[in-house]
Amino acid sequence: MKDILMLIRRFIAPKYKGVLALAILFNIISSLLNLVAFALVMPILNILFQIEARVTDFIPWSSLDLTTQQGLKEIPKVLSHNFAYFVSELITTRGASYTLIVLGFYLAAMTLLKVGTSYLGGFFLIPLRTGVVRDLRNMLNRKILSLPLGFFSDERKGDIMARITGDVGDVENSVMSSIDLLLKNPIMITVYLGSMLLISWQLTLFVLLVLPIAGIVMGRVGKSLKRSSLEVQNQSGELVSQIEETLGGLRIVKAFTAEEYVARRFESLNERLRSSIISVSRRQLLAHPMSEFLGTVAIVVVLWYGGSLILSQSSSITASTFIYYLVIFYSLINPLKELSKGFYAIRRGMASMERVDRILRAESTIQDPEHPQPVTFDEAIELRHVSFRYAEEWVLRDVNLTIRKGQTVALVGHSGSGKTTLVDLIPRFYDVVEGSITIDGVDIRDVAVQDLRHLMGNVNQDPILFNGSVYDNIAFGVEQATLEDVRRAASVAHADEFIDTLPEGYQTNIGDRGGKLSGGQRQRLSIARAVYKNPPILILDEATSALDTKSERLVQSALDRLMSGRTTIVIAHRLSTIIHADLICVVDGGRIVEQGTHEELLALNGHYARLHAIQVKS
Repeated sequence: MKDILMLIRRFIAPKYKGVLALAILFNIISSLLNLVAFALVMPILNILFQIEARVTDFIPWSSLDLTTQQGLKEIPKVLSHNFAYFVSELITTRGASYTLIVLGFYLAAMTLLKVGTSYLGGFFLIPLRTGVVRDLRNMLNRKILSLPLGFFSDERKGDIMARITGDVGDVENSVMSSIDLLLKNPIMITVYLGSMLLISWQLTLFVLLVLPIAGIVMGRVGKSLKRSSLEVQNQSGELVSQIEETLGGLRIVKAFTAEEYVARRFESLNERLRSSIISVSRRQLLAHPMSEFLGTVAIVVVLWYGGSLILSQSSSITASTFIYYLVIFYSLINPLKELSKGFYAIRRGMASMERVDRILRAESTIQDPEHPQPVTFDEAIELRHVSFRYAEEWVLRDVNLTIRKGQTVALVGHSGSGKTTLVDLIPRFYDVVEGSITIDGVDIRDVAVQDLRHLMGNVNQDPILFNGSVYDNIAFGVEQATLEDVRRAASVAHADEFIDTLPEGYQTNIGDRGGKLSGGQRQRLSIARAVYKNPPILILDEATSALDTKSERLVQSALDRLMSGRTTIVIAHRLSTIIHADLICVVDGGRIVEQGTHEELLALNGHYARLHAIQVKS
């Protein structure tokens, strides 16, 4: 119960008080209507079958003194007496058979009202249930976008996706079961058991002994029919695909400050999925009240037949006992059965909620300062005594580097030497452990993350593209992009050459991760994306190392045009691509061991000279 109250307080009460109140109201009305329907049937049949004497006098309503407590207590008695009078008059004037028909219509009408209010109680729970699930997914997605890359080094992508899909689905069932547990079932059980105890405690005890057997029988007969929706399945698959893209392309999302763009794109699809689920669920919700109503019609027939037996005295069963069985099997078995299912769902759902909550409660180490400083890039980026480690082992130690505006600075070294980690610190994908990084003298930790990353563009060794059109990938993160600007960026990147040959040009879908394009085409597209952003600082992470010779020439030409007039930090595997760099830094064991131009480093005859000699020989 403590966990249920936590869910209501944290996820339901803040946004869904209105629909929650309506659900409670209609569930109460439904239970009371059910009680009133059957409570009034019993005295009717007692009079009808002459178990009690017919009432021949009418108590005037004016005789009730509503100003006193005694007068208020008399209201139920007077209502029952006058109702019995009207029934007696109906039997006298129209006959017992006609009264039975009226009684049947009365039961059907009351049941229609009851199942109608019960349906409305569930009707208002569906937006609550789907809303909580939508909110959880949106919260998880935004949390994923806000967490630093370091968080995902310790987490498996598939496990995170399972939490967003499977675990959130289990939470949905838990929330729904919790609402039923707190609202519908206890209300119904309390009302029905209370009325049964008032009617006959002996019969109530008997029912409590045989109820488990009846519950098993009703459970087999009353299995609900569920139909899957193709549209919902397709949208769910698309949603998972978009989540996977976000996780796979998180570096580009952050580098291009497209968190808000990706979040809104996700939320739009999530809202469409929610609308589809509401439509399907509401249609499915009709199955229960429809079956219950049709069941009541069947009970009306049984009631007429049983009543005929009692009137003909061909059976020893009494009217009161007959109605009692109708009440107990009709009204009490289902809520007890659903209550037991609810407890199981809650236990399963709370385990899933704990998994989801681990992500929701994760703290991001990359935070904006309380009062961020403005940042411009007019002079230099400086790394002063920078050290960094992921866990216990240091990856970078005491790195000092100055990158002046307009320079091309290359980082070279063996794999695992710390080159990528070093450039990841500049856009604050990670924060330095020791030392500082400044832009024009301002520590980047004193700058808003969005402002910092607006200064930078990334082109990576493995081009990260998204399942969409060429246009969408070039203008990634920009909502009001123009085709003219996109074409201009593509031209600079030499991407227009192949884009114009595609079936639909800039509107051609490139497939998952750009799978419909070649490696060189994907890389030129990612370069066009960087050109479109037009950043003053460019970070190239081995952008040509995975390409063949022909593609490398085309991409290198595009990179040269992109680098023109910008400050560029290049991680290079092939030294031939950076021999004209203004500054080459050799990184080894997490330290910069050599700095200088190509010629200066060759003259030193050290690390760089050995790397160059190895590549020349190969």
